[in-house]
Amino acid sequence: MPHTRLRKFNTRDTYPDQALDNDLCQAVVANGTVYLRGQVGTDFDGNLVGRDDPAAQTDQAMRNVETLLTEAGARLEDIVKITIFITRREDREPVYRTVGKWLKGVYPVSTGLMVAGLAKEEWLMEIDVIAVIPQED
Repeated sequence: MPHTRLRKFNTRDTYPDQALDNDLCQAVVANGTVYLRGQVGTDFDGNLVGRDDPAAQTDQAMRNVETLLTEAGARLEDIVKITIFITRREDREPVYRTVGKWLKGVYPVSTGLMVAGLAKEEWLMEIDVIAVIPQED
């Protein structure tokens, strides 16, 4: 199989208050590249960390990123691209400061977007990550 899919789930479980039925996963590894689902301030059991606290939500999202990359055979240092979605302009600094702590010395390319909202109202930010698994010599 050319792609490895990690932590499969269905949206009817993730969003029980919405009429959804989509088969998704948290990460896909394809040809040495890791594509992560957008990560938010919830743990993998669906518990929100840091209600109305953008730094705490970002810290949880980055913990999720680190866990998923490890499961895929990569590390934070292997991140090449991040996209950050923020719902409130005043949260930009705490979100970026927190991401910066996690990615100090990594130097990925980055895109930041202000958005009207995310899938759940309590989510203040979301980070989308692409990483490349290092090749063994």
